[in-house]
Amino acid sequence: MSFTDIDKSQTVKYSNSLKFSLLSILLGLSVWLLYVRYGKGPVLPDELKAGVANEILVAVYDMKHRIPENLPNHIRYLSMKWKDADSRLDTADLKEKLSKSGDLLLTIEIWPVKHKNPLDELLEGEYDAKIKLLARFVAGRNDVMLRFLPEMEVPVQLLPWQYQSPDKYINAFNYFAALLKKSAPGVKMVWSPAGYPGDSEFWPGPDHVDLISITVGGKSEKSSKAFPLDTGLTSTVLKSKIHRMRFMDKAILILAEGIKINPPEIAPMLKEVKNQADSFKNTIYSAEHFDKGSKQVISRKKLAIGVYDPRKILLKEPSVSTEHLFTDWGEIQRGDFSRNFHEVIKRRHDVIVTMEPWRDTTNVEDPFALQNTIKGKYDREIIKLYHIISNSGQQVYLRWAHEMEIPIHRYSWQSQSPVDYINSFRYFMKFKQEASQILSVWGPAGDRGSVDWYPGDDVVDYISIAIYGLPDKNITDEDKQESFGTVFQRKSYRMRFINKPFFITEFGVKGKEAYKKKWLEGAAETIRGHKEIFGICYFNLFDNPKVWGDIKAPDWSITKDTFIKFCRSVEQNDK
Repeated sequence: MSFTDIDKSQTVKYSNSLKFSLLSILLGLSVWLLYVRYGKGPVLPDELKAGVANEILVAVYDMKHRIPENLPNHIRYLSMKWKDADSRLDTADLKEKLSKSGDLLLTIEIWPVKHKNPLDELLEGEYDAKIKLLARFVAGRNDVMLRFLPEMEVPVQLLPWQYQSPDKYINAFNYFAALLKKSAPGVKMVWSPAGYPGDSEFWPGPDHVDLISITVGGKSEKSSKAFPLDTGLTSTVLKSKIHRMRFMDKAILILAEGIKINPPEIAPMLKEVKNQADSFKNTIYSAEHFDKGSKQVISRKKLAIGVYDPRKILLKEPSVSTEHLFTDWGEIQRGDFSRNFHEVIKRRHDVIVTMEPWRDTTNVEDPFALQNTIKGKYDREIIKLYHIISNSGQQVYLRWAHEMEIPIHRYSWQSQSPVDYINSFRYFMKFKQEASQILSVWGPAGDRGSVDWYPGDDVVDYISIAIYGLPDKNITDEDKQESFGTVFQRKSYRMRFINKPFFITEFGVKGKEAYKKKWLEGAAETIRGHKEIFGICYFNLFDNPKVWGDIKAPDWSITKDTFIKFCRSVEQNDK
């Protein structure tokens, strides 16, 4: 064998040995990681970082001047990541970092390495020792602001505490705050949503929240596809996010992540936000126009049963007391609405009137319907409408520009500013005479963030939400439809800041008649058990095929027999 052959042989042996060693190391590392994640083996240490944070405080919004505006100039940052209830913590390092005086923004995150739910663990007391230790180090201080599990409301799964039920998050937040403040009452608890639609569902209440923070440019919001992304730090973005906090009387810390900040530009943006708040301080932003305290019990005496039934299949049923009419500017101008309305009155039925402010006799949609309504463009049509529906001898439920909160463009009043919508609602309803038999209905679909469009207690008599069994238009299997009760529970919870009765002006289910009967029986059970539902109206027709594209439009129609059976069931406790 030559020296060359020997060298080659040794090289091969060395290479094989190296490969074996690397494989052994990788295998051992994999076993160790699995042991850490799912077993009771060694745990990863907690992370503690000081200095410049990923999220930087850029401004303070506080109309009551409770927090100094120059806070961003001298704030310090500290973030903690708890890896597990029993993970190691360098207490000396933590104590040293928390001993420094001065305003401190402390962010607490929980990242369990053992694949557990951090909210469940927290509520089970697994983190009590860590909370108490933290409280001991910050006891006696009143310059610590603590953010707990931020951006919880964004519907993504970047953070372990996201995509959880609002109740669970709220309970966890209040549990943490109560335990911490037993020993450190001066710490200011910061409720820290991103400021994303639906954030108010996770509001823990005023008792344990001292401050609010919102984040512009956060990773969670950038990852979500649920709503159009507002990029950058602009006055429009700030207006939207701060508007969502109008039900909470707390100072707001504005954080930015991954955005280049030009400090001189921030003051003019905040001025625009404050100008908006000042302009509508007696209407949109008046605390008098939404419920803040204990809610008065609302309970119906008799359920109103209605139908939207253009084919007139169910109108003569004895249980029907109400009919639903949809109209627009063109129908009012041509006289079509007057004829349709008086036909209903002749049947001695009450009327739900849904005003769709988008088309006139030219049949051209007005893309600025809300703004033009406020400017008075449609005053003549509005006056004519009220003249028709006033003093009819029947109750009229007047609904304006429904399903406004859905971020699509089915209607020209969707994907608009909540402030414009609210002002248009209030403008439209001001034509109502006090002595008339007209009740105002605010009609969101009940989707995420719908309360952002709430016009105020002084101009709303009923809340209307839409309940259809179809959560996704691509679902063709009828068994995958949601129950009436499931949808009602989710959507009614979103109205937690509002103390008004419900009139469900649209609901329906598709599928075989046997399935519809079963679904409606469940609906009747829910309605019987919720006395805050004053009225219901079944949509007895198929939906508009143009909206569904290549997918067959759902047909919500039911037979007389199915409807009669439903009415008997739902009226059991109301007679």
